[in-house]
Amino acid sequence: MFWKIVGGLIVAWVAFMVLGAVIGFVFKAVLWIAIIGGIAFLGAAGYRAISGGKKDPRRINRY
Repeated sequence: MFWKIVGGLIVAWVAFMVLGAVIGFVFKAVLWIAIIGGIAFLGAAGYRAISGGKKDPRRINRY
């Protein structure tokens, strides 16, 4: 009976360790994707602002 309890605790501990590693990896991956996406968005917005948005012929001239 004692070894069944110890075995069950070891199995539960290993399951929680694997689950924690998977969730941690997914969280880090999503975090890095969000950081890279934010940098790309800011870069594109900065490029658009610097290059002058008035060159687009489809844009309505309100001046």
